[in-house]
Amino acid sequence: MSKNKVLPRAVALTAGCTLLLGVGAAAIANPVEHGSNEIDVNVKIAELEGPGALAMTVAGASSTSLVESGSDELLRQFTGTLPTVSVTDTRAAEDVAEGAYWYVLGTASAFSSETGETIGAEHLGWTPRLIDGGTSGGVTEGDSVDTVLDSGNNNVGLVDQELLAMAWDSNELLEEGSWTANADLYLRTPADVEPGSYSSKLTLSLFE
Repeated sequence: MSKNKVLPRAVALTAGCTLLLGVGAAAIANPVEHGSNEIDVNVKIAELEGPGALAMTVAGASSTSLVESGSDELLRQFTGTLPTVSVTDTRAAEDVAEGAYWYVLGTASAFSSETGETIGAEHLGWTPRLIDGGTSGGVTEGDSVDTVLDSGNNNVGLVDQELLAMAWDSNELLEEGSWTANADLYLRTPADVEPGSYSSKLTLSLFE
């Protein structure tokens, strides 16, 4: 292609840009409205099809920290709150077995420090609390679990799977659809526990 053919096109493009900018400047300087129209924006969202699901989620970053509170010369205590646990059930009645019920269990690993020190899970207890148990009363919270340093009958800590919350009849609760719970957590250790930063994993499991 010759230079003579290219050059006029380039000049024309430049001129076009200059003209467009000139029109834009004039419009901004003296705007005149020539009528307006409203537009309805509609959408139809169909009901989800399929079997639905029974599911569990944990709020936030799924972590919590315990802080010292209520310690004395014989015992050190560290308290906190389990992040909010939500259970949702979007299934149809025909997809739930007769007599089915769901429940959430929790179990903790030993606390470990960066220097290799450990505190057994029997030192960690909890008191489950329903936040939203629905209106039917068909969801209940689990019993408190004390630590090995307590004198109660259930002083086993979160070594094995302990009940956070349960539904007595999955079918009867389908209309409610969702429930939430958390728990007060407390770690109790001897006063001479080795200082340091410790961490544990508390595993929550949903069963039906």
